[in-house]
Amino acid sequence: MTVQRLPTGVRIALAGEASIALTDLLCELNAYYADEGIATAPREAVHAHLRDHLLAPGAPSRLVVASDAAGTALGLAAIVLLDSLVDPAPGHRRQCMVKELFVSERSRGQGIGRALMAWVAGYAAVQGCGRMDWNVMDSNAQGIAFYEGLGARRVSSRLSYRLNREAMERLAVPQAPLATNPHAAP
Repeated sequence: MTVQRLPTGVRIALAGEASIALTDLLCELNAYYADEGIATAPREAVHAHLRDHLLAPGAPSRLVVASDAAGTALGLAAIVLLDSLVDPAPGHRRQCMVKELFVSERSRGQGIGRALMAWVAGYAAVQGCGRMDWNVMDSNAQGIAFYEGLGARRVSSRLSYRLNREAMERLAVPQAPLATNPHAAP
């Protein structure tokens, strides 16, 4: 097993609270994607979303944050651990979905993304995951090269699909309000 060394002074851990530094990084992430037609959210809304949804008890995703000695958030990975429907074998019954990997513009090229992915790989292995999956835009040549440099291989047999809100509404069947326990008998 190869030991991955962190860049000097960098700490990686699961986020436990909605800090100012993490809010700042999420604001930068929000602005980064604004070119794709997403309006930049007000800082207060980003902080409230972080506190009330992303880091709320029971939230399905976990935020993995790389920070420096001063507590500045340098990058993050948003991950979700999922149980496999098709492979119940130990070591394969779970998978880690990397929803987002983002490194602050001022910290790029310093090994932060690699360190985050290495941390997530170790965490996923300890959690019993047999694989990690993520998406990357086909136009992101730099990201593709980065992921392939990690040893990842493109899954050519899978395509990503999406329904936007309008398409969801056209497709949706009206639902009864959800019970507090989705596994409770009707």
